Amino acid sequence: MIELIGVNKRFGDKLVLNNINSKFEPGIPNLIIGASGGGKSVLLKCMVGLFKPEEGEIHYNGRDFVHLPYEQVRDIRREIGMLFQGTALFDSLTVEENVEFPLRMFSPLSPAERKDRVNFCLERVNLENANSKFPAEISGGMKKRVGIARAIALNTKYLFCDEPNSGLDPITSRLIDELLHDITKEFNITTVINSHDMKTVYDIGEHIVFMYKGSVHWEGHRHELDEARHTNKALDDFIRASQF
Repeated sequence: MIELIGVNKRFGDKLVLNNINSKFEPGIPNLIIGASGGGKSVLLKCMVGLFKPEEGEIHYNGRDFVHLPYEQVRDIRREIGMLFQGTALFDSLTVEENVEFPLRMFSPLSPAERKDRVNFCLERVNLENANSKFPAEISGGMKKRVGIARAIALNTKYLFCDEPNSGLDPITSRLIDELLHDITKEFNITTVINSHDMKTVYDIGEHIVFMYKGSVHWEGHRHELDEARHTNKALDDFIRASQF
């Protein structure tokens, strides 16, 4: 579980995150939704350590990520997988080498063990025969799947996804949604997904956090969204603008 307590983040005089309190549970897709500029990307970057909040705590199973010594922060980072919006694959490396990269950096596995782990992860995302291909030789949807395979290579406990459907056609988007959902359930991962895609929210979202002007404006289960719209104008406006 990840718990945020009183998280504030500023850039200069601008308060970008205002007193964020929330919990993200393991084994379910936790979605952060909201319009551009609402704070969801900054929140995600604080959670993975790319930004440091000025106030507040971010707990990973009781460990305060913000205030831990460097060595313990590094231990938590080894448990984190990240699927970037643009996949961030290394163009000069093959698919196999991209997935193996975090294993080479952070795991004690032998070359043979790394190879087995890479093949397992590629098989799990239905890319069994893509090992020797380069990113330029595969489709956008395949790149996303390679990114997912790389993100789970280290037996990830926490998976963060920044707009995983960005740039994909509707059919491929649904395949990526289903894959993220199934992997989350299968490995009991605490998955946090930034998205503005309401189709994703209604299809796989369970715990939903709606960000508006730097604050958590609503939080609850997907099944509560439609009822909440009646009393939360900002949430209703966002859903209307994002209708699929």
